[in-house]
Amino acid sequence: MNFLAHIHLSGSNLWIQTGNFMADTVRGKDYLQHPIEIRKGILLHRAIDTFTDAHPVFRSSTKRLHAKYHHYSGVIVDIFYDHFLAKNFQDYSAVSLADFTQHFYAFLQDNTAVLTEKTQQMLPYMVQQDWLFNYQYTEGIARILGQMDRRIQRGTQMQYSVHELQEFYPEFEQEFRQFYQEVQQFSTQKLQELCVLYPNV
Repeated sequence: MNFLAHIHLSGSNLWIQTGNFMADTVRGKDYLQHPIEIRKGILLHRAIDTFTDAHPVFRSSTKRLHAKYHHYSGVIVDIFYDHFLAKNFQDYSAVSLADFTQHFYAFLQDNTAVLTEKTQQMLPYMVQQDWLFNYQYTEGIARILGQMDRRIQRGTQMQYSVHELQEFYPEFEQEFRQFYQEVQQFSTQKLQELCVLYPNV
């Protein structure tokens, strides 16, 4: 799961969405330095990642890419699944993708002080290029994967995986739909558990 799915799986609380969104930039027990609602989002993100990596449907998707992209297959499928969520967002939300993403961007821009330094640095590019909205287009997916490839600087060639996306499009989309239904159920239950563990004060 990449940015859009993690945000969407956080429910309607924007603080929890923010914690889930920036969780990859929070190491170890550093999450304890954040407010309760953001802490819930970070822990939810970690639980979703663990659930995703072990899920047989997600593994089926990565297996299709593994021979060419090796351990980056999981990163690529995360992006692919965000593509299918963005493309079919009306099936999963009563709010349009445009409204959902713009509302979230505005909230982040109004609350930059709570963001990690890496997230603060990334945010202007994310908003300017409208990453979340553009996940619905294969061109947007290729651009994001290319940017990731350049940051890694190991010649992963991830941006070319859009060829596999196009070749096996129905298979990837079917796997996404099956997986996303289950990860939604998991996330709802996990969030309920976190709200009991960390009640608001």
